[in-house]
Amino acid sequence: MTLNINSPVSIVPLIGPRYERILAKLDIFTVKDLLYHFPSRYEDYSKIVKTKSARVGEVVTVIGEIKEARNILTKNRKRITKVLLSDETGEIQAIWFNQYFLSGVFKNIPKLSLSGEVSFFDRDKALISPEYEIVRAQKLIHTGRLVPIYPETRGVSSKWLRGRINYVLNSVSLNDQFPQNLLKSQNLIPLENALNQIHFPKSLEEVKLAKERFAFEEVFELILKAEVKKLNRESLRSKKAFKLFEEEVGKLIESLPFKLTFSQENAVSEIISDLTKEKPMNRLLQGDVGSGKTVVALIASFLSYLNGSKVIYMAPTEILAKQHFETFKEYLDPFKIKVSLTTSSKKGDLSADINIGTHALLFNKKEAVNAGLIIIDEQHRFGVLQRGQLTKSEDGSAPHVLTMTATPIPRTLALTIYGDLDISTLSELPEGRIKVTTWVVPKEKREGAYTWLKTKILNASSTQKAFIVCPLIEESDKESMENVKAAASEFKNLSNGILEGVKTGLIHGKMKAKEKEGVIENFSKGDLKVLIATPVIEVGLDITDATIIIIEAAERFGLASLHQIRGRVGRSDKKSYCLLFTESQNDSVLKRLKALETTHNGLKLSEIDLKARGQGDVFGVRQHGIVNFKVFNPSDFNLIKRTKSAVLNILNNPKENSNLIDQILKQGRISQT
Repeated sequence: MTLNINSPVSIVPLIGPRYERILAKLDIFTVKDLLYHFPSRYEDYSKIVKTKSARVGEVVTVIGEIKEARNILTKNRKRITKVLLSDETGEIQAIWFNQYFLSGVFKNIPKLSLSGEVSFFDRDKALISPEYEIVRAQKLIHTGRLVPIYPETRGVSSKWLRGRINYVLNSVSLNDQFPQNLLKSQNLIPLENALNQIHFPKSLEEVKLAKERFAFEEVFELILKAEVKKLNRESLRSKKAFKLFEEEVGKLIESLPFKLTFSQENAVSEIISDLTKEKPMNRLLQGDVGSGKTVVALIASFLSYLNGSKVIYMAPTEILAKQHFETFKEYLDPFKIKVSLTTSSKKGDLSADINIGTHALLFNKKEAVNAGLIIIDEQHRFGVLQRGQLTKSEDGSAPHVLTMTATPIPRTLALTIYGDLDISTLSELPEGRIKVTTWVVPKEKREGAYTWLKTKILNASSTQKAFIVCPLIEESDKESMENVKAAASEFKNLSNGILEGVKTGLIHGKMKAKEKEGVIENFSKGDLKVLIATPVIEVGLDITDATIIIIEAAERFGLASLHQIRGRVGRSDKKSYCLLFTESQNDSVLKRLKALETTHNGLKLSEIDLKARGQGDVFGVRQHGIVNFKVFNPSDFNLIKRTKSAVLNILNNPKENSNLIDQILKQGRISQT
């Protein structure tokens, strides 16, 4: 098979079935994926010196002949491999520990290049555990230059990746999807140059130029796809342009036991305006935890009912679907509106005015397609194909679509990810909500915190309840996870230990729906006082008596995820607390967590994480449909603006740019929303 950019990665020499499986963990499946597996940093081994000029404390590269290579067993039983490297100015020793095989590697080789920091060994200058490379005719890739260090996984090192990437760059033919006029107008370097410069740069300036190219490419692909989706949707007509029914909608709003916030009123106004148009609505409602998105969706659903159109409301979990069903029933029963619930464990009545459910709703596509309004809650949790099933129509018409998310996404990033959607934002919390007091709790104060929790819960006059959140269901044997408290294990330890005598329950994602419902019902009624959970509670639970939440191994979560989990408490006028447990003593980790003590705005927290840890952590654990940028900095609004202008220019000349448009629409490494 000929090697080309779209070939499976297994076609590359030295990549057999074993390495193919390992590379899959890094999302590398094709030759293109391998080339787009960019370095996370570079080691500067570019200072090449003679052995005599090597100074202690400097990071250098020396090249010479091997005068001696032998294994030594010291008096202290240490296994050492010692190499004496010489050039015309002198010699220097290199030392490796517990790597006896190297003496065999260094036999009968003409020249060796070593890179590392110069120090002392047995009072002589030495390189301790340096990078090594056998010098042949080709260029150096592991030493003597800026050396790329890649994201790795067990079984694949940066050195191995460098070798395979270098082979591919020297073997594959690269066709740039961007035409010359676009590269010139955007001051970008060609693809072949960019790939060589990002993997094997001669200077950091070359890295900068390569990253500019790939950042533009990532944003260009995303915006072009969004704009094409937008154009396609604009060609559709809505199932029905709704009438206003101002008086009736006003009566519903007046009947609510609370006053809408200013931003809720704005969002309702924007949504109603969309619903009255011939063009189908395609709007994203973004709001912080507890900001009242469900009520806005309820008002939109009420208007759909008044216009004789059915509503499909799709929630990501059965817990959340049932909660929304109960909320809709409570506020809409006085208006004689029929609301139904459909989940994998409960068959609903699809003839109802409003049908709320999980992905089980997809099994009846006809009813979904005939709906006038479709609401998708936490839309990134559904795959692109799942959402497509809800909005497809054979007659060229489309329902109005309202998607909602509590994931706090900085506006520049939201405009990029959701470029085909209009955006409404809920920026305030309802009246009467008290900010959740948040503390970062170090290891030595952990036991005291649990004693405080027990006192609060067992107080005779107390109706308070508490959550304890752990990241995993079962103990992990991986070293990097050794400090993670698994929910099942924690439940056993706490209920038999410090929380003995407190009615404690357990809930996690692997439980059956009926089991979860039973636990939640017992917790709601007060039969359980403490609920130990995995992050399944991040979405869905609304227990007003829950006033304390403890999050174990908090450093493992992004700030936005922690903020969402914290949102499970503080949902009433009762004083609430969030305790962030961590065993980390890293100053930057503690500083990041302490931001939650003073900041209660999800958008601000996501921006802090964006700067501190990168865009992947805005969303916490990787989620389906969420873009994972490799190079693009989502806070670069100028690049978004410039790229969008370029995309619109391309789309305004579709005949001239048909190849580019088709190429990008058919492929792309970026996961789509």
